[in-house]
Amino acid sequence: MIHNWLLPEYIEDVLPVEAQRVEQLRRKLLDLFDVHGYQFVIPPLLEYTESLMTGTGRELDIATFKVVDQLTGRLMGIRADITPQVARIDAHMLGNHGVTRLCYAGSVLRTHPDGIAQTREPLQIGAELFGHAGVESDIEVQLLMVKSLQVAEIAGIHVDFGHAAIFEALVHDYPALEQQLYKALQIKDRTAVLALTANIDQKTRDALCALTTLNGGIEVLSKAKAILPNSYTILRALEDLQKVSEAITAKHVTVSFDLSELRGYHYHSGIVFAAYAKGYSDALALGGRYDEIGIAFGRARAATGFSIDLRSLIQKTTYQQRDAVLAPAVSDKALQLKVDELRDNGIRVVQDFISQVAHRAELHCNRQLVLKDGQWQVLPL
Repeated sequence: MIHNWLLPEYIEDVLPVEAQRVEQLRRKLLDLFDVHGYQFVIPPLLEYTESLMTGTGRELDIATFKVVDQLTGRLMGIRADITPQVARIDAHMLGNHGVTRLCYAGSVLRTHPDGIAQTREPLQIGAELFGHAGVESDIEVQLLMVKSLQVAEIAGIHVDFGHAAIFEALVHDYPALEQQLYKALQIKDRTAVLALTANIDQKTRDALCALTTLNGGIEVLSKAKAILPNSYTILRALEDLQKVSEAITAKHVTVSFDLSELRGYHYHSGIVFAAYAKGYSDALALGGRYDEIGIAFGRARAATGFSIDLRSLIQKTTYQQRDAVLAPAVSDKALQLKVDELRDNGIRVVQDFISQVAHRAELHCNRQLVLKDGQWQVLPL
């Protein structure tokens, strides 16, 4: 028997209590972004695939649901990530020449579940900074991410850093090996790296093999300086990682480094990072630098940012139940004036149509309007 109320796998309704928690947090985070100068944008749910996935790599292509536009016959995608859309808005729609800060919040749809919530419809919120290539903007974005998690009452925050430019510098002269080496490094398969690099220069081979072991605390950076080639790109990357580490740890956040972590390699171009916390099994926030994506939209703009799945964050946050007043459903001008007064002051007022005590708990009220001494007064329920 087919139940027509069943939803697809990993697609869920968000019921009142959880929805209220999500919305409370969404408002807090957007307010946080606003006071840091990030302007809110709302990209469309659907775009032509050429725009939606340009420059983002195969991973996003696989994650994207695709449909045919009945008006034009062209292939469209339902967004699986809002970040590329915001990059398009910055590059093509706004056309600013200085630093632009944008933020967003909305649902995305993915072909497979991921993240802590294990859903195919995350509620993504994030902030992106365009037009500045220095480490200072990386630090601003990372500190904003930390503040966002703290606003969500997340304790014991830990940030893990990598840097896409280090791997890129090492494989620059060996493009035929790039994809295979990328896969081997993601699982830290030193044996595979050795086999793949058998015919390249020994210095680069040793460096690529070293990436499989360059993970851990701050000592990883000094170790990397001693092992990796003394190139400008690599030294600059290690110096930038040192600077972001100092800025983040000053906010009572622990850090680690994994120089073989190439999450979103074909998307990111510099520092990449993921935030974790005690009691959570997966990353709570992901981000990094992606300077190259704007080229596809006609303007090469430096860019860095982060995103969070709101539904993952609320699993352990405190729900602040709003104060609510129960009002009798009677025709009374004075009563209606009192109800309007309360609502104008932000107090929730719910009318009791059924007037049955047995069902009142479903209305979630803790006070009531009672006619006393000729006036409607708010009293405990």
